[in-house]
Amino acid sequence: MALPPILKNLPLPVIGSPLFIISNPRLVIEQCKAGIVGAMPALNARPAEQLDEWLAEITETLAAWNRDHPDQPAAPFAINQIVHKSNERLEHDMQVCAKYKVPIVITSLGAREDVNQAVHGWGGIVLHDIINNKFARKAIEKGADGLIAVAAGAGGHAGVKSPFALVQEIREWFDGPLALSGSMATGDAILAAQAMGADLAYIGSAFIATEEARASDAYKHMIVASNSDDIVYSNLFTGVHGNYLRGSIVAAGMDPDNLPESDPSAMNFGGSAAKAWKEIWGSGQGIGAVREVLPAGQLVARLKREYQAARQRLALA
Repeated sequence: MALPPILKNLPLPVIGSPLFIISNPRLVIEQCKAGIVGAMPALNARPAEQLDEWLAEITETLAAWNRDHPDQPAAPFAINQIVHKSNERLEHDMQVCAKYKVPIVITSLGAREDVNQAVHGWGGIVLHDIINNKFARKAIEKGADGLIAVAAGAGGHAGVKSPFALVQEIREWFDGPLALSGSMATGDAILAAQAMGADLAYIGSAFIATEEARASDAYKHMIVASNSDDIVYSNLFTGVHGNYLRGSIVAAGMDPDNLPESDPSAMNFGGSAAKAWKEIWGSGQGIGAVREVLPAGQLVARLKREYQAARQRLALA
């Protein structure tokens, strides 16, 4: 498939998905140093002025790493922008991204031609996350460079499509950059995504249980202790359907098997929703492979070993 230069030759074909509230500069930096694209939502920086500080920290730290490790350069990083109309910070956050020439912008919840043009203006690329083929076409028509197919089982705002169906339908008409999200937590899954037709795996939930992640110890240990049976799919918490840990819903005093439906038109990403549901913890279905809390670099090293072992198994088959 046709990959832009910035995504070619990654030591491991993985994007660490931007984790709402949880991703921070420390996690992004360690992901990039380990050889995968590190990412975080712009909205994780609160107040808004903190985004400038965070992007300065990321760019300066990675530049220093590259000077000191010319034979092992860091992977590029990405910033996630929620482009839904309820995000009142979008204009501010895009200006900060322009200041630092963020190399990759991941857009969510609405394809915006003006956002894509702005990123292209400073030399970056845009990857847009989608849950079906209709939204995929719309994103490319509006100028996105690539797609992130968010299939069934993904953490956060997940779709319901089988990854086989979703990738197949997209590849009938699109040969550009394509990452696949949905229950990805092993090197075997990374290779399977490529075999299916994706270029990259998009891995999020496994990084919640890392030392650098800005999640509580209780959240990290619930990830380790849980598996796919412990995931609940609901739109109650943001207005958009997503996957959440059953244990956190129970701890909040609710019945995970009888959650009310939310009004999708009331979705809000201006900050109030994050505060109201901060103890409701998102997670994908792939966490059965997460058995301990590790430094992010060690998790990436494990994924690399598993990925190479899977390639070798197929070569010998």
